[in-house]
Amino acid sequence: MNQALLTALQYYGAGAATLAALLVSLNLGRRITGWAFVLFVTSSIALIGWGFLDKDSEGIGWQNVALLAINGVGVWRYLISKHALRDR
Repeated sequence: MNQALLTALQYYGAGAATLAALLVSLNLGRRITGWAFVLFVTSSIALIGWGFLDKDSEGIGWQNVALLAINGVGVWRYLISKHALRDR
């Protein structure tokens, strides 16, 4: 596999996840949090690609398969679902 592509997937995934985590931690509202989860989804997709295309990174690939599902729930909850979020 092209090493430049693998490096781009790895660093995009790490950077996007870091930015998304910052946005979620700032608690700037439902819509921005929802878009942060979309960013998490793109990060997971990049890291799944890197994980399964790089011979030594399969664990990251599997971890991000699970995180993709979790981030999908976040997208559903904050951007798609019309139900109000409950405060606890």
